[in-house]
Amino acid sequence: MYLKSLELLGFKSFAKKSVFDFTSKISGIVGPNGSGKSNVAESFRFVLGEQSIKSLRGKRGEDLIFNGSKIIPRSNRASVKILFDNTKRFLNIDFDEVVIERAVYRDGINQYFINNSQVRLRDIAELLASANIGSSGHHIISQGEADRILNANIKERKEMIEDALGLKVFQYKKQESQKKLQKTEDNIIQIELLRKENAPHIKFLKKQVDKVERSIIMRDELKKLSLEYLKRESEYISFNKKKTKKAQKAPQDELNALEEKLQKAKEILSKSSKSDEKSDELIIQEKNLSDIRARKDALTRELGRIEGEISGENRRIEKEKETQKIIENRTVNYNELNKVVEQVYSQIDDAKEKNDISEIKNILLSIGSIIKDFISITFSKDKDNEIDYIELENLKNKKIEIDKNLLNVLRDESLYNERYSILKTKIEAEKDDSREAEREVFSVMSRQSQLRAILDKFESIENDLIHKKQDFEIELQEIAVLVGRAALDYDKYNLGIGLEEIANEERQIQEDRRRKIEKIKIRLEEFGGGSGEEIIKEYKEATQRDEFLEREIADLEKSASALKDLIKDLEERLSIQFNDGIEKINKEFQNFFTLMFGGGEAGLSVIKEKKRKKMDINIISDVENNPEETQEDEEEGIDIFVSLPHKRTKGLVMLSGGERALTSIALLFAMSQVNPPPFLVLDETDAALDEANSKRYGDMIENLSKYSQLILITHNRETMSRAGILYGVTMNSDGISKLLSIKFEEAVQVAK
Repeated sequence: MYLKSLELLGFKSFAKKSVFDFTSKISGIVGPNGSGKSNVAESFRFVLGEQSIKSLRGKRGEDLIFNGSKIIPRSNRASVKILFDNTKRFLNIDFDEVVIERAVYRDGINQYFINNSQVRLRDIAELLASANIGSSGHHIISQGEADRILNANIKERKEMIEDALGLKVFQYKKQESQKKLQKTEDNIIQIELLRKENAPHIKFLKKQVDKVERSIIMRDELKKLSLEYLKRESEYISFNKKKTKKAQKAPQDELNALEEKLQKAKEILSKSSKSDEKSDELIIQEKNLSDIRARKDALTRELGRIEGEISGENRRIEKEKETQKIIENRTVNYNELNKVVEQVYSQIDDAKEKNDISEIKNILLSIGSIIKDFISITFSKDKDNEIDYIELENLKNKKIEIDKNLLNVLRDESLYNERYSILKTKIEAEKDDSREAEREVFSVMSRQSQLRAILDKFESIENDLIHKKQDFEIELQEIAVLVGRAALDYDKYNLGIGLEEIANEERQIQEDRRRKIEKIKIRLEEFGGGSGEEIIKEYKEATQRDEFLEREIADLEKSASALKDLIKDLEERLSIQFNDGIEKINKEFQNFFTLMFGGGEAGLSVIKEKKRKKMDINIISDVENNPEETQEDEEEGIDIFVSLPHKRTKGLVMLSGGERALTSIALLFAMSQVNPPPFLVLDETDAALDEANSKRYGDMIENLSKYSQLILITHNRETMSRAGILYGVTMNSDGISKLLSIKFEEAVQVAK
């Protein structure tokens, strides 16, 4: 026996603790009308989780609690405990005894316990469903509900049959799977929306990463080209600087020696007694030429410096022009543009709510300002980006002035040279030995002029090398910014050729290298410069998240597919077991029906009826205008057909009250035979039976007791005689139900 006891405390008329021990296969509960017998059947429903207070003959939860009497005050709670023997593990829980308890309080709160541990109603329902037990259904038939299965509609009748066949477990699993499937499909939709929202950002980042990757390739190319260019340029400047210094030494030494020789000749002329006007004039001319040449040298050096600065300024202007092109063709950041769009739409939304034209005009002006500010900020040409031509103009003006001064100096030098030549001719014409010193002065000055011309060329070369060195240092800094410190190690780069070959290379080839490097630098600046690590990191994180979401969708779709397969499998199992169960019930139903009526036919059949679908209120008018378009759906259920012996009575509506009772009992017993529940509670289901039928009823009860434990609430003597233990329920004037019990086996022994 699975059912061991039932304990009531404060439940309806059972104010005090009352315990029913079910130690017999058939237990009877008897007592006069109004004593509280039916409360016992309702306590079974209550403790097993019945949620309909109406089916427990109440309106509110507090109606189930003892409401007090003249002697005993009312209770604040009602509780019912049911004890099962679970040694055979018919309940899916690892305890030999299982106590299920339910308590209700006057504020309507319900509590549920399994072995004194608080649980949910759902936990109890799932535990009992595995053992073919429920809060209501075929195994608990309360007073007046014997023919409930006959009065039910086809859908309710089908649910009762499914409950009797133990299909609730599969239905719970199916419902749970459907909920999980719906949740899974909702999650798939949400994740797909997330992926769609992130797609534009990932696309934008991909473009940026492509730029960064191209910039990395160009940076590597720039590094390789720059190291060769810098190495060649550095060696060229160094080689030519040394070469120029070496070439300058001989003319400079000779010029220094001539200067000493000239000084000595001048001293001779100044001390000579034969000194005349020609000698004085010669000294003056020499001094003037020396001064004018010094001025010419200074102007030439200044001109070289100015020309170098002009060349550098031209390169700067050319670079700034390229920078401006980059700004004009700049790619707008998606997030920046999105912010502006949001601001504009926010203003538009405000404008929609305005009725005043002046306010709308102000909003339009505000929108214009937002767009103007965005363009101004995004494509701004601030002072750092504006091309400054003033410095170039100043340098050009200085060059013009220097050219003018140099032209004057050259003209003066030409004039002095002309005078010098005339004087030289006169002195050389005179064959007097006293003019030897003058001739020496002329000879020295002539050679000095030649040497100075040579040294001027070398100085021009030196100035050019200085400018090249300055340009080299600027380029080195710019390249170092783009390729890093690796550019500073250019001197370690191995060209594999000698210095002579480097120095003798055509300068146009090196200039082509410089232009190629400059183009790469401009493109790198167009890409924004920098390493792009943050963009690559953000793109990597975004793609990883997108891949994760993609995997999540795949997993969810796999789960959804598995759930659909499970639901399909459950539906197939439900269908197969339901159809098999109907066939078995029909067999037993026919047997019991024949036993009850002495013949006849009875059975169940699965039918489908059309029903109207619930329609949206917005389409009701369309349906009213077109009734033929009313949507219908089919509903599956169970129909009962009966044919009484020796009568033409067919169908449930033509049965009398007694015949309905016998038919319902036959069907209930048939259902119990197919999938026997652990226990059956029958509340006066035999009330409408006569003596002959009561005997048949008693025989069926004894047969049923082989499969299920029976708790019978009855007034029928024949039914009482089949019980192994009887509980008497009485009620005194205090309105409290009390128990008396007797075991027939013990009574027989006492009688003997």
